[in-house]
Amino acid sequence: MLLALLAACAAPAVSGAANESPRFWGDTWRGWHFYEDPTPEPEPPRSVPPKPTRPPVVARDSRREPRPPELAELDRLRQRVEDLRGIAVMRPTEANVRRYMELEAKVVAQASTFADVAQRVAWTTPELDPSLQGRPVNAKALEVFEAQQLGERSRSIAELGRDYVLLFFFRGDCPYCHAFAPTLEAFQGRHGIRVEAVSLDGGALPGFASARRDNGAATALRVAQVPAVYLAQPFTGRIVPIGFGVLSESQLLERISAAAAPAFEAMVPSAVRQLGMP
Repeated sequence: MLLALLAACAAPAVSGAANESPRFWGDTWRGWHFYEDPTPEPEPPRSVPPKPTRPPVVARDSRREPRPPELAELDRLRQRVEDLRGIAVMRPTEANVRRYMELEAKVVAQASTFADVAQRVAWTTPELDPSLQGRPVNAKALEVFEAQQLGERSRSIAELGRDYVLLFFFRGDCPYCHAFAPTLEAFQGRHGIRVEAVSLDGGALPGFASARRDNGAATALRVAQVPAVYLAQPFTGRIVPIGFGVLSESQLLERISAAAAPAFEAMVPSAVRQLGMP
């Protein structure tokens, strides 16, 4: 009876074992102390890196002109000079130094020949002669050039005198201002542009008896050194510095012509001021 009862009780457990995880008594061979490694998780699929693409092979143009042999010869000459110089520096024996100096003399002679040919080409080709471009170098031609420049600038400054004036800042105790005043007075009479003299200390200068006392214009322009000359256009308030210190007539002509040009403000925008003129 007892055996039958035990068999009846064990029957549901065995039948349920088919649907559930096995009980420890179903695996008595494992014993009481055992450990199973967890089921490894599936690894994510690895992304295969794309294969590097090779740059397209550019077919060489067989019709390309070959390198001139003169360039190859020049490369060999340069390398030869460097090699002999290095040998002579590291081992300055008489033979090494002489060998380098002989090659250097040949290079200098070749360069001199090139300069002579280039000079003769310039003589016979006006558009390639640098002495005919811009300011001449010949003394007689330079006199003609400067006379032409003087006439053109004088005419342009006479036209500027219709709309522009020169502001002359000075001090009565400044010896440089006294030395510069006659030049500026003669410039006014010769070229027809009015000079407005402004005294910073209330002093006077010969030739500028009607000089005005500074009313703040020197402070606005930050005049820190005298004599100082500015080109001013009263109607627009445009003021441009011409120069500081004692200037010659030719310097005044050159600088005034340059300052009045439209390109001056584009080149030096910080030099152009806008102030209310009395």
